[in-house]
Amino acid sequence: MPLIAQQQKGKASYYSKKATGARTASGERLHHDSMTCAHRTYPFGTLLKVTNPNNGNSVVVKVTDRGPFGRGRIIDLSYGAAKELGILACGVATVVVEKVGKGVPYLEEDSIKLPQIDFEVVANHYNIIDDWKNRDGVVDKKMMHNAKNIATTRKRQQAKKPNKQTEDMQKDNKTSPTKKEKENRWNNVFERLKGLF
Repeated sequence: MPLIAQQQKGKASYYSKKATGARTASGERLHHDSMTCAHRTYPFGTLLKVTNPNNGNSVVVKVTDRGPFGRGRIIDLSYGAAKELGILACGVATVVVEKVGKGVPYLEEDSIKLPQIDFEVVANHYNIIDDWKNRDGVVDKKMMHNAKNIATTRKRQQAKKPNKQTEDMQKDNKTSPTKKEKENRWNNVFERLKGLF
């Protein structure tokens, strides 16, 4: 596309400050300080450079809305963009609109060099990388030996302690009445009730 086709010259108007908070056609909310605009044809998110030929001021705005639908106007600017261009007093002014490349050109900054950090935590000669290398089921003999010792000591401790569940069951069996005794108790209640009436 030739450069001339990417430039438009025409009238520009701007949104009122009172339009702040209104939803635009792209779905974004309008803010009077934002550098946004409305254009009939450019896709949402396109960056446009708008220049005021009367004073040479220019601003880069993002297309977030559709319009303007007034005759002879090519772009509607946000209040902040119109202020930067110096067209607030005019209301409607002649501007030149150009499409900007992929992004706004910024000065390159020096790259920040981050320090090298070793995240391997070593405590008591423990190395996570060695454990990771042994992930395929290879277990150190020492670990296996320790595990067996722990298992045997637990078995011994459990054998020494009487099983609490069996003790509780035995207590329940001694204190709980049999089914026949329960029936007799209810019969006694009914007998007593009959005596009252």
